[in-house]
Amino acid sequence: MHKRSNWQKYIDLLEKKQVPERARRWYVRRIEKFLDTYSNKKLGEISASEIENYLQSLSRTEQLHDWQFKQAVDALQILLFDLSDTAASREVDWNYWREAAQSLPRNHSTLAVDFSVDQMVEESIGTNRAISTEHRDVLQQTIRLIRLRHYSIRTERSYIDWIVRFFKFTGYKPLASLNADNVESFLSHLAVDKKVAASTQNQALNAIVFLLTKVLEKPREEFNFKHSKRPKRLPVVLSQAEVSRLLGHLSGIYLLMTGLMYGTGMRLMECVRLRVKDADFDYGQIIIRDAKGNKDRVVPIPERYQPALEQQIRSVAVQHKADIEAGANGVFLPNALARKYPGAGKELIWQYVFPAAKLSVDPRSTAVRRHHLHETTLQRAIKTAVKQSAIRKKISSHTLRHSFATHLLESGYDIRTVQELLGHSDVNTTMIYTHVLNKPGLAVKSPADMLPT
Repeated sequence: MHKRSNWQKYIDLLEKKQVPERARRWYVRRIEKFLDTYSNKKLGEISASEIENYLQSLSRTEQLHDWQFKQAVDALQILLFDLSDTAASREVDWNYWREAAQSLPRNHSTLAVDFSVDQMVEESIGTNRAISTEHRDVLQQTIRLIRLRHYSIRTERSYIDWIVRFFKFTGYKPLASLNADNVESFLSHLAVDKKVAASTQNQALNAIVFLLTKVLEKPREEFNFKHSKRPKRLPVVLSQAEVSRLLGHLSGIYLLMTGLMYGTGMRLMECVRLRVKDADFDYGQIIIRDAKGNKDRVVPIPERYQPALEQQIRSVAVQHKADIEAGANGVFLPNALARKYPGAGKELIWQYVFPAAKLSVDPRSTAVRRHHLHETTLQRAIKTAVKQSAIRKKISSHTLRHSFATHLLESGYDIRTVQELLGHSDVNTTMIYTHVLNKPGLAVKSPADMLPT
C-alpha cells in the first residue's frame, strides 16, 4: 500500500463504491493509522485476530463517534477484503463490527429504566412549554405510582406518552374538569383522524383510565369504556426448512443470536440483554430474567449452539478484561444495583453476552461503558437474511418465537410445557399456536382435489 499505484487503486475503489468525495480522505487516514500499527508486516501477513484487536482498541477511543467507528470498519473492509482479498479478511465478521458500532441512545429503554422521575418527565415533554405546572406534577405522580406497581419501563414510557398527548388534545384543561366526554373524543380522534389500529387505541385507553382512576382517583364507573375489538391474527410461522434457509444466510454473532431465539423462544430484547451469569452450561439452560410481566423463566440451551455460546462468553471475558484495564467503568446495572453492589458492574458475570462493538459514554453519569448490542442491528441482519433466502412471508425477529412454539407442539410436547417455556401467564395465549399446526384441520382433503379428472 505504500506504493502510489496501490493508493490510487484504493481511491478508485472508494469512488466505485460511491463513497462521497469529501469522506475519501478520511478513509485514507483510517487506513494509514492501521498500516502504522502493523508497519512491520505485509497486508497478507496480518491475521484476523490482529484486525479484530485493532478494532477492539479503536472501540475504546472515547472521542470516536459511532459513525466514525463505522467509517473505520468500512475503510478496512474495502482495503483488506474488497481490494486485497486477504485470507484473514474472510475470517472477520465485518457486518458485526459495522452494525454493532451503534451505541444506545440516551432515551433507550435499557438506560431509561434508571431515569429519575424528573428525568422521565423531561424526556416525555421535551421542549413543550405549554404544559402547566399542574400537568407536570401529575405526570410525576403517575410515574411514581407506575413504579410502585413495578410496571415495565416500556409500559411506563407508553403511558406517559399517551397521557401527554391526551393533555395536548384537551388543550391542557384543568385536571379536575376532565371527564368521559374528553376521553371519548380523544379515542374517536385516534380512530377516525389518525386511523390507528385497535391495539393502539386500547393502549391509549389503558393509559388514560390509569391516569383518571388511579392517579386522579375519579370513580371508575365514569370511564367504563369497552376496549376496541382486536382482529384475531394467526402468527406467521416458518417451516423447519425455512428456518434452516434463513439461518444459512447468517454468520457470526447474528447466527448465534438468531439460532438462540429460535431454539429457546426468547424475545428480541431478552436475547440482546442476556448476561453472562444467565447461561448455565452445567444444567444446559438459560435463565431469562425480568421478562415480560416482570417474570423469570428457564429455557434449554440448544445443544447445537452451546459450543458457540461458550466461545462467545470466552470472547466477552477477554474483551471485558481489556476494557477494565483501559479504564472503562463496567456494565450498566438496573434497579439501583450499582448502589447496592458498587463493584458488581466490573464483574464478568454481569457483562452482556452480546456486547456492542464500541464503548460509549453513559449520558447521565458520563461513565464509559460497553452496553449491549443495539437490537436494530440484529433486526437488520435478519431482514437481510430473509431477502437472501427468498422466503415469501412477512418475517420479523418475533417470527422465530412463533416458530419455536409451533414446532414444539408439532413434535408432541404438551401445551403446558410450551406455555412455561414462553412465559405466558394464561394458557389461552399459547393456544393460538394450535391453530397453525399441520394437524387434522389442515389435513382435510380439498373438495377440488376430489373432482374427477
